[in-house]
Amino acid sequence: MLTVDTEEEFDWSRDVGDGGFDLDHVPRLRKFQEFCDNEGVCPVYLADWPIASCRMAAEILEAPLARGDAEIGIQLHPWVNPPFLEEINDTNSYAGNLPHDLEAEKLSRLRREIERNFSVVPAIYRAGRYGVGPSTVNILRDQGIAIDTSVRSYFDYSAIGGPNFRDHPLWPYWLDADRSVLELPLTTVFWGMLRKQGRILYPLLWRAPRLRGVLAALGMLERIPLTPEGVTVEEAIRGIDIALDDGLELMVFSFHRPSLRPGNTPSARHEADLDTLYDWWRRIFAYLKQRGVAPVGVRQVMEAVQR
Repeated sequence: MLTVDTEEEFDWSRDVGDGGFDLDHVPRLRKFQEFCDNEGVCPVYLADWPIASCRMAAEILEAPLARGDAEIGIQLHPWVNPPFLEEINDTNSYAGNLPHDLEAEKLSRLRREIERNFSVVPAIYRAGRYGVGPSTVNILRDQGIAIDTSVRSYFDYSAIGGPNFRDHPLWPYWLDADRSVLELPLTTVFWGMLRKQGRILYPLLWRAPRLRGVLAALGMLERIPLTPEGVTVEEAIRGIDIALDDGLELMVFSFHRPSLRPGNTPSARHEADLDTLYDWWRRIFAYLKQRGVAPVGVRQVMEAVQR
């Protein structure tokens, strides 16, 4: 499953909510969708408020959504999503840190805006910055959202006010006793001679990033998320192989949509980087096909689920 964090452009080096945002990258959505059409892949666009309310984005995706060649879901960035009742800061940028009623109201307004502008009822959610909290599952269930994909397994954001996913599984699992909300974690694997001990060893090295680099270079231990952002094609292929060797039935890939316009994210500073990004996906899709891995969308996952 290819998930796309479809959001506004903002300066990654500045504080959340500082300096505003723009949507100059939206026209490039058309080229990316055409690329996915040619590759036979149905991208899942997880839209936050600026995209959800953008008429141009809706016009570009209208036909692919109608054909079933694209799907749209929800991504909540609290600092750009009404109502604005909280203080804008890093802690509150994780929606799960907000009071229950405020998190629920923001998500409800975003869901309704997507339904209004895109004429689609979204069934999948990702918290911006992966910021789920203690109320999120109940809110999703109450609002009829069937799937969450906020969990970034093997990552820990607690030091900066976010959630800790260090011990979360990679396999899909139910989030509630009623089995009404399914979690599809973002796929990250450990590679190397020490990969079986990765859950224990990797967190111990968080104060020693150079040592992490040395272990990766020596083929001892490397954490590989399935994303083109900071991950080479060769590394991602190793990650795919590990996931398949471990019997993982669903791999969830991701990247940030503003990367399709150079200068918006650290992953694409120049036009040449954009060519590299497309080539990354082209080579990954080809390798997945070679390994017998088929692309899947939200609809197919929901049809395959047995409660």
